[in-house]
Amino acid sequence: MSVARQGRRIEQRGLWFEEFEVGATYVHAPGRTVTEADNVLFTTLTMNTQPLHLDQAASEQLPPFHDRLVNSLFTLSTMVGLSVNQLTQGTIVANLGFSEIRFPAPVRHGDTIYAETVVTGKRPSESCPGEGVVSLRHQAVNQRGEVVALAVRQTLVRMRPGGAS
Repeated sequence: MSVARQGRRIEQRGLWFEEFEVGATYVHAPGRTVTEADNVLFTTLTMNTQPLHLDQAASEQLPPFHDRLVNSLFTLSTMVGLSVNQLTQGTIVANLGFSEIRFPAPVRHGDTIYAETVVTGKRPSESCPGEGVVSLRHQAVNQRGEVVALAVRQTLVRMRPGGAS
């Protein structure tokens, strides 16, 4: 069964370099609720044997949290991942680097992570024609509005093909 085509065909994608607006805040939806299974799988896949993520009995004895916490690299990956559909789906060439990564509050099993991104700068690439460098400041909060992760990311993004509008 085919769907009759009417009007323009629109495909989900990220933003071309020209579409990024410096100073704009992009709010990413939906959020992502983190489960115990997410944490255990990510932690074991990455060979992180830290009891803080895997061993409830040992973690209960460790101040100041007295509980298992979600792996902070899972939190970072999820924060960035929440931005992909809106910002870089199919338009990114590469992540050039991350800086200023911080985790002001822990993420626990059952927390929901929400993210937003501010575009802090952009410039055409000097070494890669047809591409540009976009600077992004990501922030993630939990369902209580507590900031759980921050990061600055430099990306290489494609310019609009053929200069089309």
